Amino acid sequence: MTHHLTPETLFGTVVVGPDGDRIGKVDEVYLDNATGRPEWVSVKTGLFGSHVSLVPLAEASVSGDTVTVPFDKSLVKEAPHHDPGVELSATDEADLYRYYGTAGTTTTTAGTTTTTTAGTTGTTGTGTGTDLRAGTTGGDVRAAGHDTSGPDTDDAMTRSREELRVGTEVREAGRARLRKYVTSEAVSRTVTVSRDELVVTREPITDANRAAALSGGDLTEEEHEIVLTEERAVAAKETVPVERVRLGTRTVAGTETVSAELREEHIEFDADAGVRVEDRDRA
Repeated sequence: MTHHLTPETLFGTVVVGPDGDRIGKVDEVYLDNATGRPEWVSVKTGLFGSHVSLVPLAEASVSGDTVTVPFDKSLVKEAPHHDPGVELSATDEADLYRYYGTAGTTTTTAGTTTTTTAGTTGTTGTGTGTDLRAGTTGGDVRAAGHDTSGPDTDDAMTRSREELRVGTEVREAGRARLRKYVTSEAVSRTVTVSRDELVVTREPITDANRAAALSGGDLTEEEHEIVLTEERAVAAKETVPVERVRLGTRTVAGTETVSAELREEHIEFDADAGVRVEDRDRA
């Protein structure tokens, strides 16, 4: 179905397997040198797109921004390695077709030509140097760059890096509470007590008390009664305040160390031998 595919429809699309499992994003398109039609795409897989594999388009179909191929992700990731941006030779192509178990197209030219994300065919092999985006030909064609993660970009790359931002957040560190409960304690005290004790006094009749002794009848019956008292120890309880207890907080300052792994993009360039390069820093 490669005659329905074009580099414009393939760049940046998502490649999925037969079960809809995402394999990766199209990074480059490889054109057949004889027909000029897309025959292979390089797909970025792995963590952060760190691995690149080639996938044949012979049995692929496109729906919107999704390309479906009859291969699962593990098969694509284990495909024979091919350096990105390098022309695919006939031997490399045969090895890849043999790996995927599919039949390739028969051509009289050797290999295929890679089309980069800038939208132009490479200068190696039998490619014509055609700018597929602008529709022009020529050796010095400057087309808009293609960002596989979004829309087209200009002719420059933006280098970014992660920077660490630190701050503080308030979170619960624990709870404290006051709880009042009652205990009992046996207490003893010594108290002095007094009591009345009966004393009987007998005295003889004398001139001093004779009158008092004869004041009554001669022979009578009499009864005298006296009340005796005594003290006993008693206890009474009284509730009195002792102290007041409250909870509060105070803020103390300290330091903590946070760490993170930061990523940074780097841009490097190379050029063919004999090409003059002037590196300008406009910062």
